[in-house]
Amino acid sequence: MQEIDTQFGTVSIVNEPAYSFDSKDNVRTYALEVLLTRDQPTSVHGIALNATGIVVVGADGGCSSVHDRSALVLNDKLYLAVGDHAACLSLSSPHGLVWSTRVDMATCFGLYWESSRGFLISHGELEISRLSLEGDLVWQASGADVFSEGFRLLPGYIEAVDFNGSVYRLDYVTGEVLVS
Repeated sequence: MQEIDTQFGTVSIVNEPAYSFDSKDNVRTYALEVLLTRDQPTSVHGIALNATGIVVVGADGGCSSVHDRSALVLNDKLYLAVGDHAACLSLSSPHGLVWSTRVDMATCFGLYWESSRGFLISHGELEISRLSLEGDLVWQASGADVFSEGFRLLPGYIEAVDFNGSVYRLDYVTGEVLVS
C-alpha cells in the first residue's frame, strides 16, 4: 500500500489482484472502474480518498505492484504507474481519468517528479520516458537490457542501470545518452 497526504485528505493506493471488473462480488468497491486494456488486466490498483474507494484502474503489460513510487500527487492530480501505463486521475470532484499513456512495452516500475525542471519521468522495465503533465510522450530511451538495477534523478542527468550493470546517463531535455 502507498499513502499520500494531499490537500483533499489521504490518498491510499492498493494492489487489487483479485478485483473483477463489472462484478458486485469484490472485497472493496470503487465509484469508478477504468480499464486501460481490452484484454484481462495484468495489474489492478485501487485508489481510495479518505478511506472511500474512488477509482480502480486495470492495465496490461507486466504485472506491477504498489510501492512508494507507484503514484505521486501534483496539485489536484494523481499520477499512477499501473502495468505498462502512466495514468492521470482527478482528485477533485468529479473523480476520474484525465489521461493515460502507455509508457513501456512491458512494465512501468514507477513515476518521478523532477520539480526543478517540471518534468514527469517514468522508470520502465524497458524504457525511460519523459511525459508532459498532459500525458504527451516527450521522449523515450531504451537500453541493451531491462532497467532493473538502479534508477536515480541526479542534478545533471537521469541515471538508469540495466540488468548487465551498464549505466545510462540520460539528458533530461532530450533523453539522449550522455557520454561520460
